[in-house]
Amino acid sequence: MLSIVLIGTGNVARHLFDAFSDCDSVQIRQVIGRNKKALEYFHKTTEITSDYNLLVDADIYIIALSDDAINTVSELLKLSNKLVVHTSGSVTMQRLVNNRTGVFYPLQTFSKNRRINFKQVPICIEAENEADLAILHKLASTLSREVHEISAEQRNALHLSAVFVNNFTNHMFTIANEICGEHQLSFSILKPLILETTNKIADMPPFEAQTGPARRNDTGTMDKHLQLLNSKNQKDIYSLLSESILKTYEKKL
Repeated sequence: MLSIVLIGTGNVARHLFDAFSDCDSVQIRQVIGRNKKALEYFHKTTEITSDYNLLVDADIYIIALSDDAINTVSELLKLSNKLVVHTSGSVTMQRLVNNRTGVFYPLQTFSKNRRINFKQVPICIEAENEADLAILHKLASTLSREVHEISAEQRNALHLSAVFVNNFTNHMFTIANEICGEHQLSFSILKPLILETTNKIADMPPFEAQTGPARRNDTGTMDKHLQLLNSKNQKDIYSLLSESILKTYEKKL
């Protein structure tokens, strides 16, 4: 059985805690975090503390914190020759100090009170040596069927790609919701379209799945859309994205 200490109390830490709690082959020995109120979420089933001097012994220490806090917190860990990993998509494992280091990056969007099926979540791992990589592979396999050994450069590229497909896309949903609200329409009318758009790329490359006025170079429709938009920010986004689609498909038009 692998034992872990989880450092952090935010969304990623909570989701990892819930997932590991369901694994018979993993023991969560402790959760540590500075937010004492947030720590209450974990106290019924494991030891909690805000004092880094009270860290218990474990096989793996997982830092599930914001990118800016990773280096600072790793320096607080009074450990020797222990495997310490972080969950960031964009921070190198060299930001961890004084111990054996690695990365345990679950590629998913995590929101409070929304349960995740970790069996389908890709977990990207990296370590300084093969022995620690094997330990992380074993740990990741307790949660997911999708375990990938990737380099720091690949992880950065993957994180950047994730920002496009998740964060930027969700912002488009926010804008669409605002437009619907301005015209007394329910955003829910768009949900079947959103589902079909995401389901479609399971069967074909995104390049082939593209549709819409910019894909057809339908300038008349695009001009009408721009006139309908009230916000300069929305007009700029619409124009920028339409121009990008036009350039992507200009040879086929």
